[in-house]
Amino acid sequence: MAADTFIFLDHTPLHSALEKVDGIDPSPVIHGGLVFFLLVGIAVAVNRSYQGRDAQLTEKTFSLTNIMEQAVAGLMTFMEGMMGDDAKRFVPLIGSTALFILFSNLMGAIPGFDSPTSNLNTTLAPAIVIVLATHIVGIKTHGRGYIKQFLGPVPWLIPLIFPIEVISHLARVVSLSVRLFGNMFGDHLVLATFMGMVSLLVPVIFMGFGLFVALIQTFVFTLLSIIYITLALEEAH
Repeated sequence: MAADTFIFLDHTPLHSALEKVDGIDPSPVIHGGLVFFLLVGIAVAVNRSYQGRDAQLTEKTFSLTNIMEQAVAGLMTFMEGMMGDDAKRFVPLIGSTALFILFSNLMGAIPGFDSPTSNLNTTLAPAIVIVLATHIVGIKTHGRGYIKQFLGPVPWLIPLIFPIEVISHLARVVSLSVRLFGNMFGDHLVLATFMGMVSLLVPVIFMGFGLFVALIQTFVFTLLSIIYITLALEEAH
């Protein structure tokens, strides 16, 4: 099997049906849209399962509703350990972002599909949303006092601290997006290379490693998002 026919590269059945328009590759948009509609479908299905009963944890049975309940409960517990009582406010933002990234990462493991997060344009979107959300939260929480986090402890350090803080906050966008993109793109490239050289057994090892990378990168993005929002909630010193 040649590397250029491997399912993780751009020559997939779905991608072959998509032509580049004005040099723009529509594949990440299409696959990102598929992830979006998949998550909406899951949300609708889970919501319907609650009709006629209280929204509480079900028995430990293998079902879509139970899986999502356990995932949300686990995320809530994790966030409460870092954010305290403020965690509940941000579960919708953090949870939806984490699910989108996780499903996008895992989509590349399905034959005939690409991973949207192996494209920098896709990873930039949630990174920008999270960073903007941190500043919105900071302003709503502290008002004008939020600017103190950018000024440093003493007035005479403002000319030095302010540019550094601005650059560091802009770097958060780069950190979140490039880390996710680089790891997912690199993982798919390595797997494609080995699949081109050895079509049996060996690629299975790297496919398992790819699933591990998908989970780890979702966790890292989620953890950093929680940390950034927590820092915005804290009083400036």
